[in-house]
Amino acid sequence: MKKILKSSILAVAGLVLAINANAKTIENGVLKIATEGTYSPYSYHDKSDKLTGFDVDIAREVAKKLNLKPEFVEAPWDAMLAAFDANKADIVFNQVSITEDRKKKYDYTLPYTVAYAALVTRKDNDDIKNFADLKGKKSAHSATSNWAGIAQKYGAQIVTVDGFSKGVELIIAKRADATINDTVTFYDYIAQRPNAPLKIAAKGSEPIYSAALVKKGNEELVNAVNKAIDELSKEGKLSEISVKYFGKDITK
Repeated sequence: MKKILKSSILAVAGLVLAINANAKTIENGVLKIATEGTYSPYSYHDKSDKLTGFDVDIAREVAKKLNLKPEFVEAPWDAMLAAFDANKADIVFNQVSITEDRKKKYDYTLPYTVAYAALVTRKDNDDIKNFADLKGKKSAHSATSNWAGIAQKYGAQIVTVDGFSKGVELIIAKRADATINDTVTFYDYIAQRPNAPLKIAAKGSEPIYSAALVKKGNEELVNAVNKAIDELSKEGKLSEISVKYFGKDITK
């Protein structure tokens, strides 16, 4: 019996080492995860100041699958990517949309979110009714976000801010005309601030997929995280986390 138990322990230990060996990280045994920490409901601090959110929960589950200790590196969007580029983190879990431009610089894991773009304005704004109406208007965004890229595509002037909340604050104050983000983020914001004078002026028709961001060429980590995400999906864990935050499954 002792021999069997010893063999089992050695087998499990070997499996753990194999998994960790296939997940190349900056620090052995630790998965350093870059995230904003101010992007509700994906990455934010609750009333007890604990870091939580949809992406944060998924990141923790992935780290658990990889037998790595999750360690979060928090910063506003642009600073977060700068920290990631400077090797302060192994991976980014922060609703990073998959774009062709980012693919040139980074590798993506399997997507774990499907969303649609929402063009947000003040309720009393009748000048912007669709994305084409952004031409010449001020749209508030993090400088390097894919949402800023969409706004620029339609001819908007970008007003740089740190995240969605700061962007809508400018809209409410009439210092910006609009912003673009996903519909889930907007509805979460309104649920917490039902009197905010904001509306969705238009919605995108094309699905936008989000995934974790990994350094270019780190195939070991990409493959290990992909395996973890696939397992979490098959086990129903991704759906469970989604329903916890949104009341529905946004992972498919």
